[in-house]
Amino acid sequence: MADATTPTHPEAAREAAAEAALAALGLDDKARLLAGQDMWSLPALPAVGLRSLVMSDGPIGVRGVSWSADDPSVALPSPTALAATWDPALARRAGHLLAQEARRKGVHVLLAPTVNLHRSPLGGRHFEAYSEDPYLTGEIGTGYVRGVQEGGVGTTVKHFVANDAETDRFTVDNIVAPRALRELYLAPFERIVTNAHPWGIMAAYNQVNGTTMTEHRYLQNEVLRGEWGFDGFVVSDWLAARSTVAAVTGGLDVAMPGPKTVYGAALAAAVRAGEVEESVLDTAVRNVLRLAARVGVLDGAPPVVAEADRPAAVDGDALAREIARRSFVLLRNERAALPIDPSAVHRIALSGALARDARVLGGGSAQVFPHHIVSPLDGLLAALPEEVLDYRTGADPNDELSPAEKGFALKAVCRDAAGTVIGSAPLHTGAIQWIGTDLPAGVTHETLHSVEITGTFTPRDSGEHVFGTRGTGALTLTVAGATLYDEVHRTSGSADPGEAFFGTPQERGRVTLTAGEPVEVSLRQLPETLGADSPIPGVSFSFCHLGPRRDPGELIAEAVEAARAADTAIVVVGTTERVESEGFDRTGLRLPGHQDELVRAVAAVNPNTVVIVNSGSPVELPWREDVAAVLLSWFPGQEGGAALADVLLGAAEPGGRLPTTWPAVLADAPVAATTPTDGELHYDEGVFIGYRAWEKAGTAPAYPFGHGLGYTGWTYEALTVTEDAATVRLTNTGTRPGAETVQLYLAPRADTADRPARVLAGFGRVEAAPGQSVEVTVPLERRAYEIWDETAYGWTVVPGTYEVQAAHSLGDVRLTATVEVKA
Repeated sequence: MADATTPTHPEAAREAAAEAALAALGLDDKARLLAGQDMWSLPALPAVGLRSLVMSDGPIGVRGVSWSADDPSVALPSPTALAATWDPALARRAGHLLAQEARRKGVHVLLAPTVNLHRSPLGGRHFEAYSEDPYLTGEIGTGYVRGVQEGGVGTTVKHFVANDAETDRFTVDNIVAPRALRELYLAPFERIVTNAHPWGIMAAYNQVNGTTMTEHRYLQNEVLRGEWGFDGFVVSDWLAARSTVAAVTGGLDVAMPGPKTVYGAALAAAVRAGEVEESVLDTAVRNVLRLAARVGVLDGAPPVVAEADRPAAVDGDALAREIARRSFVLLRNERAALPIDPSAVHRIALSGALARDARVLGGGSAQVFPHHIVSPLDGLLAALPEEVLDYRTGADPNDELSPAEKGFALKAVCRDAAGTVIGSAPLHTGAIQWIGTDLPAGVTHETLHSVEITGTFTPRDSGEHVFGTRGTGALTLTVAGATLYDEVHRTSGSADPGEAFFGTPQERGRVTLTAGEPVEVSLRQLPETLGADSPIPGVSFSFCHLGPRRDPGELIAEAVEAARAADTAIVVVGTTERVESEGFDRTGLRLPGHQDELVRAVAAVNPNTVVIVNSGSPVELPWREDVAAVLLSWFPGQEGGAALADVLLGAAEPGGRLPTTWPAVLADAPVAATTPTDGELHYDEGVFIGYRAWEKAGTAPAYPFGHGLGYTGWTYEALTVTEDAATVRLTNTGTRPGAETVQLYLAPRADTADRPARVLAGFGRVEAAPGQSVEVTVPLERRAYEIWDETAYGWTVVPGTYEVQAAHSLGDVRLTATVEVKA
């Protein structure tokens, strides 16, 4: 019961509880609290009523504390797909679902969203970020953070800052001028901190202008906390913290993972040695205790969101399906090829290996294990009579080894040095990633001597199957009674901590097998000791497989014959995990394998060819003018196939608009470099990335920023503007209901500030029935007229005449008006 001195305001009560806990903690416990106790959590301190605080990877689902399919997760579409909806309210609803998933899995903080920018189309992890534009990125990120935190779960906006590529990400020094840093790379973080008040920020691996981000006193203390007023905690990217004193004085609160970090005992020793003031330590502890209070793991502190105040329960399948169909971008639609009338079509030829084995999410730490996946083939079979659909492989881009999955029934068996089984666990794929204490019941690192992936493989196809391994240590691979490999494989020596988990599989042997006839398979590892100084004890290796490779020409010929006899041909093309994933950048934008040849061959015999592009970021589409329709599905999440059937057959409209410019060929991209020179990557383009750079270069892309077609038409009828807002009236002139994303661009009439020709200044979504007129009013913020003045060290308005453009896309401006802006 509260007495007269107990704060009654919830925020004051949380602050009081945090201060009381801080005052009661000794130096060693305070230092220990700032270091992970394992891979995903901070330690409990029962003496002050603090329970363990658990973090988990996102951003499209909540994996939990184990990298396993034993506890499935809802898999939403990729962040690029979410950004393609141009709908912060939908991002907020996604956040509600993710908070619900986090609570179900006992997670208090989601390690998301990623708001780095698409600086170069070669960025390997762009599927996990939103856009090339800082305003759109900030708006979608704001909706996401609000949604998650309204569910009582914290967020960590990442990766702060300029972590825009993967090459040498652990060591690269990104050289960014102050103006570009402020106007582009810091801008999404600033918008989210200001408008959504996130409870966490993640410090990136890279350096910025000579200082590692986990030690960047200026950006973390002066800008983030000082200028923006951020009051949450700053956590390192995993293994990014490298210096005890420099990190804690530079503004890093928590070093993950643990328990072997540069914090903990090392931090307590630094305080005792006089290298760090205890008040600096206290500030970091206070930030962590404030987070604990907010998520409800500190006694005496009311959580920000009480159970009764949480958003209503969300249907994960339904929301995943809605986001997917609203994210699909219709790039081209000649002769109204889409939607397809299901009552009028007699035969549809479907081809592409990705139509059957869909890629629904990106590779790396963003991976989760959904309960089910609806592929394009599944979705269309469910929506159409079986006799309508004729599926052929056509082309398979998966021409590299990957962890075993289709046709495999596997488990992991753990043994001690005497060969006695001490534990086992079922496996969803041939990959084992047991990190820290994430081991099967009854197994410890001290008792574990060997791990065997064992089970059966029932091939879907007859022919020569390729088998291989990924990982280190002593490996023994056996298939159908034959030993294919029995050696010790060493590490590559990469400095990137992700190398152990996302490295390249190695071929070890080939075996000819018969479809439908099961064989026994096994891969045993004697885990290579990581040494006493290793920060993450773990077991990580994979049993890898690649099915028989049929002659590409034969596969294409089969698809062509099916397409020749069909009313409509649908071809699904896309990327693979070896093209788009965490840990490496792309080397080109061409589709892997023989997918381009497949599209060209099918289009040559069927004028109603529709191509579905299953990629998370831009790819070259050299045949785009030769097909009737091109629909971009991104990585569409677990319900992607169902959403695709909705859109193709007209039950729903494709609602997406491009969040990133798509080049015709890589050579046209004005900014492409991701590889450092002598350890440095220079952002010499300044404030000109994305569409800003395209317009400066005067080069036309394949599809401009904001592009996307629908199934109805819109007439923009009136635009009225003030310095603070623009109102657009428009009418649905088509024959069916639809939605339109009205985009507002701001263009200075005369410019002496070396600014982009125009920038996105706002957007709004409207819906209307056929013939209905609607209005949308979009705020125009003061920041849209400002630049960062490097001389005055601050934001300054550039006065003058500005043209406000109401547009369907950057390349399709419908109405213009002018506004005079004074200093």
